Amino acid sequence: MAITALFTGMRLGEVLAPRWNRVDLDAKVVQVREALEQTKAFGIRFKPPKSKAGRRDVTLPDILVDALREYRRAMLETRMQFGAGRLPDDALVFADIDGKPLSLIAVSIAWGHFAESIGIPEVTFHALRHTHASQLIDAGVDIVTISKRLGHAKPDITLRTYAHMFRKDDRKAAAAINAVLKW
Repeated sequence: MAITALFTGMRLGEVLAPRWNRVDLDAKVVQVREALEQTKAFGIRFKPPKSKAGRRDVTLPDILVDALREYRRAMLETRMQFGAGRLPDDALVFADIDGKPLSLIAVSIAWGHFAESIGIPEVTFHALRHTHASQLIDAGVDIVTISKRLGHAKPDITLRTYAHMFRKDDRKAAAAINAVLKW
């Protein structure tokens, strides 16, 4: 589940909400149509994404497609061993043994323990989303594409959040002008 956040930039509630019928491994796409939230008043429940832009399709990199295929295969084998049968199409991708949604709080705590065990206690689950955005910025992906991928309502949200990540070096700007003028 952590690699899903790292390689898609999805929020924890978005990572935990998709059902297998919203994941097309052949087309390499996950449809983000809802998110999980957990409150004292209502417990764990599904809700619409944070904004209209949060309702989006996110393209999956090959490494994640392979990992999800292996994960699904292992899940199916486990279900068969316990006589639970095949997964229904609307089964959650990440669920407890009974197919119920995972607790966001429990996942965050488990991640914290894992991060501490590998020597990076300061890296929260949400930091995986920031790492994804930072990698895209560093690779030169345009801000509109990054904003859409993250589900931000407007690119200025992405710019405000990640402005510090954009290199202060403006050699690319000069190179672009040179290319236009063919110097």
